[in-house]
Amino acid sequence: MSELPVSYSDVLEALPRVRSVLKPTPLYSYPGLCELTGCEYFVKHENHQPVGAFKIRGGVNLVATLSEVERRAGILGCSTGNHGQSLAWSARHFGVSCTIVVPEANNPDKGAAIRRLGATLIEHGRDFDAARDYVETELVSSGMRYVHSANEPKLIAGVGSMACEIFDDLPNPDVILVPIGLGSGACGASLVAKAVRPETQIIGVQAEGAPAVANSWRSGRLETTAEIHTWAEGMATRRPAEMTLQIMQALMDDVILVSDDELRRAARLLLQHTHNLAEGAGAATLAAALRERSRFVEKKVVGVLSGGNLDLNELPRILAAESH
Repeated sequence: MSELPVSYSDVLEALPRVRSVLKPTPLYSYPGLCELTGCEYFVKHENHQPVGAFKIRGGVNLVATLSEVERRAGILGCSTGNHGQSLAWSARHFGVSCTIVVPEANNPDKGAAIRRLGATLIEHGRDFDAARDYVETELVSSGMRYVHSANEPKLIAGVGSMACEIFDDLPNPDVILVPIGLGSGACGASLVAKAVRPETQIIGVQAEGAPAVANSWRSGRLETTAEIHTWAEGMATRRPAEMTLQIMQALMDDVILVSDDELRRAARLLLQHTHNLAEGAGAATLAAALRERSRFVEKKVVGVLSGGNLDLNELPRILAAESH
């Protein structure tokens, strides 16, 4: 593990920084979900974070460790929403200026939330990867500290605090399911699990319509897709990130792909049984547990509800989804 760009020691170093700012999120089991999945199913409620998503952990750790020169220059990020909210919230907390670029036609509620946190919001490009290209070719030269949404050791280490909390509350999970956009969450969970309880499997979940990371993890090389076909913007990426892919290939145990219909059904079931609103990526872990039900029977399975920042235009389709 020493050759990896992030270590379990880095997570432990980040932990007090994160905990000084953010309270642990709940880990709850719901009888209805246990019955549906056939296992002891636990939900890690990252939707209860101040920005409604897990990424704030990484933002806090990274912004807390900026140099004085970087603080004066401000930070720059590209996001479909949750990474951007994480940076905007953390920048406001630590008194740093922040600029976030999001794709055009992005989830409007996430954009509004970024603006309310005091960041400058720029809309550019047809999807996340196009927006990222714009940032990296046109804006990085501005002098602001560019915070990549995955290739950042401090982000990954901060996000790893989520898995530390899981093991604090449930010392012996058999499986932890983590949604993958570019993989910071899966990396953080893998780093912690391999150090604390190696027999715990870390399984990533991606949308069938955006499988670039899953394809790359399986093949062992960077693979891209020309298009994205999923409503779950938190997983809507066409290109993997080098750092997170390296860690996932070394430590992650498996990856599961789920359909958009399965994501809608899982979001409806989470609303019905837990009374929590999940965005597409947040519903992915329950969708995977339902899809692979026979694989997880009678096991202790944690599903990370990574975020609750749903585009409410999607809610009617979620409510219309089949519940069985």
